[in-house]
Amino acid sequence: MVRNRTAWATAALMVATLGVAAVPAEATAGTTTTQATACPTGWGSQAETRSAGTLESLTNVRTGRHACFDRMVVDVPGAGSSELGYSVRYVSRLYQDGSGRQITVGGGAVLEVRVTAPAYDPDTGKPTYPAKAGQRLTGVNLTGYRTFRDARFVGSFEGDTQIGLGVRARLPFRVWVASGRVVIDVAHNWTGAR
Repeated sequence: MVRNRTAWATAALMVATLGVAAVPAEATAGTTTTQATACPTGWGSQAETRSAGTLESLTNVRTGRHACFDRMVVDVPGAGSSELGYSVRYVSRLYQDGSGRQITVGGGAVLEVRVTAPAYDPDTGKPTYPAKAGQRLTGVNLTGYRTFRDARFVGSFEGDTQIGLGVRARLPFRVWVASGRVVIDVAHNWTGAR
C-alpha cells in the first residue's frame, strides 16, 4: 500500500513537472528579449558632420520623447535635404561664435548642435526664430525626458545657428536630415535596452 502511494505521488509529480515544462520557452522569454533589444544600436558618440548650406531660415526647434531615445528637430522650411548641413559633437565647454562668450548648458554632457542655416532673414536681418543667446529654447519643455536635460540657444552667426543640448551623460546619438529639417536622436543608454 505504501508502495502504491509512493508510485502515485511520483506519477503526479511527473505530470505536474511535464505540464509546466510544456509551456514553450519563447512564449515568456521571447517577449522579454524582444523588449530588451528592440532599440536601435550601433550609434556612437563621435562628432557627426555634413557639409552643405542654405539661405533658407531656421524657424523652429522642437523635441519629442520616444521609447529608445529623445529627439530634437530643427526646422528649416524650404530647404531640401541636400542643402542641409550640420555639425553635432560633444564639447566640454560651449562658446558662442563671433563673441567667444561661454554659454552654460545643464546636464552631465553637452552636445553642440550647429545647423548651416541662419535663424534670421538674410535679406532683412530680422530673427526668424525667437530666441536669445544663453536662454532656453522657445517652446521646448524637457520635463519628463529620460536623456535631455537642457536646451539653449547659443546664437546665429554668418549663416550658422548654434544650439547647446544638455544630456544626462555622454550617450550615443545619430543625426539625419529630411526635407526641411535636421534630426538629432540621443539614445537613453549604450546597450539598446528599453
